[in-house]
Amino acid sequence: MPALNPGYVPRAAIRRRRPTPPARARTDLAHLATRLTARDLWLIEMLHEHKVLTTHHIHALAFTSSRTTNRRLRELYHLNVVDSFRPLRTHGSAPEHYTLGKAGAELLAARAGVDLPATGWRKDHTARIAFSPTLEHTLGVNTLLTQLATTHGSLQLWLSERSATRLWGDWIHPDAYAHHTGAGSQLLPFFLEYDTGSYNLARVEAKLPGYAALAATTGTRTPLLIHTSTTRRETALRQRLADTTDRLELPLATTNTQLFTPTAPAWLPLTTTAAPTDRLTLPQLATHWPDLSPAGTPETTLPAPGRHTTLPWRPTPPRPPTDTP
Repeated sequence: MPALNPGYVPRAAIRRRRPTPPARARTDLAHLATRLTARDLWLIEMLHEHKVLTTHHIHALAFTSSRTTNRRLRELYHLNVVDSFRPLRTHGSAPEHYTLGKAGAELLAARAGVDLPATGWRKDHTARIAFSPTLEHTLGVNTLLTQLATTHGSLQLWLSERSATRLWGDWIHPDAYAHHTGAGSQLLPFFLEYDTGSYNLARVEAKLPGYAALAATTGTRTPLLIHTSTTRRETALRQRLADTTDRLELPLATTNTQLFTPTAPAWLPLTTTAAPTDRLTLPQLATHWPDLSPAGTPETTLPAPGRHTTLPWRPTPPRPPTDTP
């Protein structure tokens, strides 16, 4: 999957690839429901949960053919189920970026038994995402989790920053929460901090006591993974966090964009008391730390789907990916 970060122009004009057809102005939900598949409904929930996914993300997660991916997304666009934009780049072209369309939001609200405003959708929904100063960060998080969901194991659970904050906001504000399962079925629950280098190191360090407080309050032990922008940033961050991590007894590992690949050992546990270790894969991290436990599961502390509209617990379609709509 190509990198998404380089070349973005902050607050650049958004270029539409295709005009808005008159048919998008109004959609009958009863008729629409007969034209959507289980995979389409999954995509509606994913776009609501994670705000924006590119063609590359959707192809990797739900389709086996790029041609079929583009054809189905184009059909959903004309049905107003999804909306899209394409950011301008200084070099090359960006993939299409998909967001939740009005009909998709209305269908989501109807399935959850709430009014449209409860979904958070507004007329300027796509424009707000396209011009958001955090777009690059959101895309970085979604790219990383998509890679982990489609290579070297699978993700059984993937919650966005918004959902994680709703659940654990009294203590922490992670960029994502996920459950990764490797080939040996070893579960690794983890919080993710996606560090772009925009915060000073003291601000990153100030987040750690919240994770320790959550663990102490709930009796859980969930690792924190920090993905940084460069090798130099990772080295400085590890030096700053080492003493605090040991004092709080936090399972924490780091990696950086320059060396990260989903299948290679990329995560380096942080400790000052134990013997140094090599970089590990996610399945190896699951066995490196003893007595890990999830921060919550859908059967216990997480709200049931539909309570706050619907949440896609599994970041893969509800049926095996196919090349048919």
